Amino acid sequence: MKIIDLHCDALLKLWRADGNLSFADAAELDTNKQRLQEGGIKVQCFAIYTPTQLPSEQRYQAALDQVYYFRTEVLAKNPEMKQIREWSDFDTLQDGEIGAMLTLEGVEPIGNDLKKLHHLVELGVRAVGLTWNYANLAADGAEEPRNGGLSLFGREIVKFHNEHKILTDVSHLSERGFWDVIELADYLIASHSNARALCDHPRNLRDEQAKALFGKGGNLHVVYYPPFVKEQGSAAISDLIRHIDHFCALGGVRNIGLGSDFDGIGDNKLEGLDHAGMTYNLINELLKRYSEEEVRGFAGENFLRNRPA
Repeated sequence: MKIIDLHCDALLKLWRADGNLSFADAAELDTNKQRLQEGGIKVQCFAIYTPTQLPSEQRYQAALDQVYYFRTEVLAKNPEMKQIREWSDFDTLQDGEIGAMLTLEGVEPIGNDLKKLHHLVELGVRAVGLTWNYANLAADGAEEPRNGGLSLFGREIVKFHNEHKILTDVSHLSERGFWDVIELADYLIASHSNARALCDHPRNLRDEQAKALFGKGGNLHVVYYPPFVKEQGSAAISDLIRHIDHFCALGGVRNIGLGSDFDGIGDNKLEGLDHAGMTYNLINELLKRYSEEEVRGFAGENFLRNRPA
């Protein structure tokens, strides 16, 4: 079963360690190569994320540094890892190879300079979230109290995405920003979000948002972070599957995917999903409730069917 995970933060860990972690097998990495292989991950998306405490003038360089570690630590030292640079590259992966695709979580690194985004796309970024949790020059994030929508610059970015077949990721957007993107974007995704009806967190999506996303052919990838899965107490794989059940009931059976957020969620993990190597624990539980065809869809085929041509 080809599993595609739309979100991890391994590059952030490699950057913070100045590259002094072995992507092949470092225990500190939930998504190291060994664990990706053990978990049957066929494609792993690697987010470029620059922390909010970093001075704004340093964030673009930090983004470039993370691309550097992607190239030198993930790709160059591990020939099984193959960069996904074009949408057609998903179709040419060979047995034993793992695809690796760059994404951008928040456009803070580009400031107000669209040329910098163009450069990141040339380096291989294929999905872009306009914000992290707070406001920037493009839009308000999910935890920004004023709940503003897209700025003129944010609209310019979405237009750029449309022209270059880049996915616009709504997972961290404010609600107003989400609806602006739904109106404007040709290529949509929620890389790591759950159902707000089951877990009332601003990072999760309301039912009407999920249905609008499905209606435009966008994928919604469930996230494994317990505070986004269950409001109180520890959370298990069964709790995550409740979110998949809910989205299926909203008509999203052909739009659901996986977005673990491994390496970005610390030690707070779902029971039975400590790292990428345990992904089949989720797949096996899904097979008890859904047909093999449906589970293949959740694992990766829904994404492959709905990706840009």
